[in-house]
Order: sequence, then C-alpha cells, then structure tokens
Amino acid sequence: MNLGRCSITRAEIWGALKGLELAWEAGHRQVELQLDSKMAIALLLDTGQHCHQHANLTIRFQDLLRRDWTVRVTHIYREANFLSDCLAHKGHLLYPGTHMIDVSDPDVCRWALFDSVGGFTIRSIVE
Repeated sequence: MNLGRCSITRAEIWGALKGLELAWEAGHRQVELQLDSKMAIALLLDTGQHCHQHANLTIRFQDLLRRDWTVRVTHIYREANFLSDCLAHKGHLLYPGTHMIDVSDPDVCRWALFDSVGGFTIRSIVE
C-alpha cells in the first residue's frame, strides 16, 4: 500500500488495519499480527482513548477485533521483520493506493524465508 506522505505510526496502523481486513476477507479466522512498533500496538489496542490523530483508524481496527475470530497482536523486533521492510520499499515505488504483490516475487520469497528461519543481520550505526 502506498499512502503517500504520512507518519511512520500512521503507516503502521494503516498496514495493520488493511492486513486484518484482507485476512478476514480471505476467510482466515486465527491470525497473528506482528508489528515492530510498540507505539502502534498501544494505540491499536487502547479501547479507552480516542482523542488522537489516528482515532478513526484505531476504532475501525477495534471493530475488526470484535468479529468472530482470534487475532493475536504481538511485537516483533524490526531486525526480525525483513519481509515487511521489503514490502514497504516495494510499496513506495508504486502509485498511491492498495496493491497486491505477487508472492512469487524473488525478493518476497527470499525475505519470507529469511524471516521464517530466524535469520538476522547485525546493524551498525556510523557516527
């Protein structure tokens, strides 16, 4: 999905919302949603606070959670989530809107396998 310009948190929330919508439409009734943003998770799961700029999206997300299915939302470290980085990069190259990326895409296959076997890389910070 290419949202155009928005905050990282808003992009995470949109991704979670669209991901759950797609999972529901595909008939999946036991879903684990992994996000690498603790802030997005807190906003998505907080049912008491709707006075923030993402409230319209978080309310839609919570409505989805109330359906007849099991959704587990978990935090995953960014270093263990290379596939999402790959998909985000591909999304930025497309025009705004929702797009389906073919799972046979070589990059998608490589990073899905890398994440599934617990691959990791050491990230360095250069000052």
